[in-house]
Amino acid sequence: MLLADVTFGANRRGIILFGFEIYYYAICIVSGILLATFLSALLMKRRNMSVDFIFTLFVFCIPTALICARLYYCFTKPLPPSQWIHVRDGGLSVIGGVIGGVTAGLVVCLVKKVEFFRAADCVVVTILIAQALGRLGNYFNEEVFGQPVTDPAWQWEPFAVYIHSGNGPGAPAGWYHAFCFYEMFVNLIGFGLLYSAAWFWKKKPNGVLTFSYFVWYGVVRAVMEPFRYEGDILKGGGIMWSELTAVLYIGLGVCGILLLLIFNFKKEGAFFGSKRGDPCGITEYLTPYKDDVPYFSKINMFGKKYPPKPEKGKPGEDTVPSEQDKGEKQ
Repeated sequence: MLLADVTFGANRRGIILFGFEIYYYAICIVSGILLATFLSALLMKRRNMSVDFIFTLFVFCIPTALICARLYYCFTKPLPPSQWIHVRDGGLSVIGGVIGGVTAGLVVCLVKKVEFFRAADCVVVTILIAQALGRLGNYFNEEVFGQPVTDPAWQWEPFAVYIHSGNGPGAPAGWYHAFCFYEMFVNLIGFGLLYSAAWFWKKKPNGVLTFSYFVWYGVVRAVMEPFRYEGDILKGGGIMWSELTAVLYIGLGVCGILLLLIFNFKKEGAFFGSKRGDPCGITEYLTPYKDDVPYFSKINMFGKKYPPKPEKGKPGEDTVPSEQDKGEKQ
């Protein structure tokens, strides 16, 4: 009887396992979070930080981001409180999630006494890849689209997306501009640029890449938001909340970059780097854990300054000493 109730399959919105439907949207969101976490860990190792710290951030930032993404959507849609817990019906705002996640990261860094901007430069830039996968999830949910596409010559994906009757924010069935794909592609470009800069650029000041994310994403949303389908815009109280927040993102990003450059110039005698000391903002190994000892790594920009990691012996045997340890004993 139990086996008779087990069903497997797939439909347009998700896959069915044991009779429970898992939306493609959820799969895309989770995949984006995991990929962003992995890339952040690589970037922390590259930029001379403890890789384990990303897991501390993960535990606190991800739940906070998801809660804030839901609350932002519920307040700005708006939705009655009785519907707030109906997450499976859709309704997460990326903008609200970013606010919650970054705020939680700031609190964690303050508690752990870790330089916030140095950690943020390793994490915030990867948000764009998670957002890109999230927009792919919007495609499966038939969300985030623009005005109707009436010319049959342009009714093809990814330029346009077909919305079925009864789906989307009250839109009739037909072809619409695929804003979910537009934003996904632009986010991928932004991720490539910012992640490459974080990987190869090691000069002060920390935080420039973080604020650059806010400028990039703010511009993307500010440009696209007014052209979205009317029923898809968050405008509770007659205010286009996503548009307003996107403009604030741009202002925050520009002001943050300018302030960082000014402070760095006053302290170091240069807008980038330093004429008075260490030109890098990531030379010293950064970790909140007392027992975290850095070892040589090809990924780490400064790996050559650290000793090789001790080799592990077979069970029951002593650890094989490294060449440096042998030299110290002699």
